[in-house]
Amino acid sequence: MKLTYDFYNRHVVEVAKDLLGKKLVWGEFEGIITETEAYRGLDDAASHAALGMTSRSQIMFGPPGHVYVYLIYGMYHCLNIVTEESGQPSAVLIRGLKLSDVYLNGPGKICRHLNIDRTHNNLCLVNHDSMYLMEGITNPTYQETARVGIKKAVDKLWRFIITPEEMYHL
Repeated sequence: MKLTYDFYNRHVVEVAKDLLGKKLVWGEFEGIITETEAYRGLDDAASHAALGMTSRSQIMFGPPGHVYVYLIYGMYHCLNIVTEESGQPSAVLIRGLKLSDVYLNGPGKICRHLNIDRTHNNLCLVNHDSMYLMEGITNPTYQETARVGIKKAVDKLWRFIITPEEMYHL
């Protein structure tokens, strides 16, 4: 069953946790989300929206359930899912994905393997026929850690990873 608007229209940290174990369907690919990070707009110095709306971050301001794709280091795309009500800029970065034949650890590897780029920016996962999220594993065991590769708001434990024991069974 596809995830609905109501799933995404919640606090970003809750959505980031609940995305673990969900299935990402992207064209011909289908995989289980194994790692996420939460970024919450104006009160999160590590967020692209921390200083307000820009041309880059405007998609983070809603509506929820849309895709936010950006480029880092001039070469790697990163897939994010917008959460919370419109006007509250929040998004979940997808950092890990287990396909049937490969484990993609890192947002750049995910986007490269699935051919995700900025042309997918603002795509609605709720209404799209071939790119969406759906139910998967229920209540996987996970760890909470600090987010990766940031220099601000390093105290927030907003990175969520399915435990190695649970990953073994995927």
